[in-house]
Amino acid sequence: MNTLPLIDRLRLDKWLWAARFFKTRGLAADEVERGRVRVNGQPAKQARELKAGDTVQIRQDSVWREVKVLGLSQIRGPAAMAQTLYAETPESVAARVQAAEARRLGSEPALTIEQGRPTKRDRREWQRWSASIDDD
Repeated sequence: MNTLPLIDRLRLDKWLWAARFFKTRGLAADEVERGRVRVNGQPAKQARELKAGDTVQIRQDSVWREVKVLGLSQIRGPAAMAQTLYAETPESVAARVQAAEARRLGSEPALTIEQGRPTKRDRREWQRWSASIDDD
């Protein structure tokens, strides 16, 4: 049976890919460059080396997920194996549940439109009556 070599450090983008937070390593690197990933509360670069015990914050949609690194892997295995690489904090889980509940209870923006798309006449009326600082 093949066993993986023990690793004590691994690039951040490679770990995010192996832990299945992102579908490709390129996507993981892009999200890191955009500032949507932090390590131990600090903005990180894609080549930042992770070690077991680090805390990683990842912004997905509008919610920040906070996970503690439990293990490192250079290969992308099945989802069950990927979930053993990290543990999500209880605060992060609660924030995700709260955000999901808010989305579920929120109103659908399209339902607020009563008459459909404004006509050219409606747009002209709006422009004529819109308030401006220059108007006296």
